[in-house]
Amino acid sequence: MNTPFSFSAVGTITTPFKQKFAIPRQPNLARAKGQIHLYPDYADPQVFKGIDGFSHLWLLFVFHQTMERGWKPAIKAPRLGGNATLGVFASRSTHRPNPMGMSVVENHGVKIINGQPVLNVCGVDLLCGTPIIDIKPYIRYADSIEASDNLDHYAPIPHRPVSFSEQALPQLHQHSQRHPDLAALITAVLQQDPRPAYRHKNLDDEKVYQVLLYDLDIAWQVRESAIIVQAIELV
Repeated sequence: MNTPFSFSAVGTITTPFKQKFAIPRQPNLARAKGQIHLYPDYADPQVFKGIDGFSHLWLLFVFHQTMERGWKPAIKAPRLGGNATLGVFASRSTHRPNPMGMSVVENHGVKIINGQPVLNVCGVDLLCGTPIIDIKPYIRYADSIEASDNLDHYAPIPHRPVSFSEQALPQLHQHSQRHPDLAALITAVLQQDPRPAYRHKNLDDEKVYQVLLYDLDIAWQVRESAIIVQAIELV
């Protein structure tokens, strides 16, 4: 019997990622920072009592921008080359029967802002504005299994060198005044080569790609297997 039930989000998270493209494929692949703002019904500082005792946290969230597309029994897996498929329950695809995801992030502590508790985290792989439905402590002895099998033997995530063009360097300096982590974030995001997996074999790609981080449009290309940032402009 399929018993109906529902969940309510406890808050949302703000992150540098303004679009799905180029969000790291897993958490902690880039040291992107996020802030979790609770909705009024849950914004009691006591909900975070004792959370400072945990270095990492699980975030359970909703794939809110893809949920209307429904689910698929089999999906294309990027680390299998882009065309091979896996069953939805053998993947972390967004196209799930219940559009729920989970990410482990670093706990950077709670601050009171305008009388409300705000949880700071690092290593996020979530779109800005993602609804958070629960927060749980990461417990190493239970959550980390050294002998587990995983996708490490499949295609590795790229790690390409990233450089900034003569045009982009002064723009980087200018915008880093507001976003001190900008250079490190751009490098961490782009070195993973956010292009679709089937394009990874093209190591001299003339197409100019664009990524939105914070309020900035990052234009970049892949030339001779390296990432070159061509421009950094305000949206």
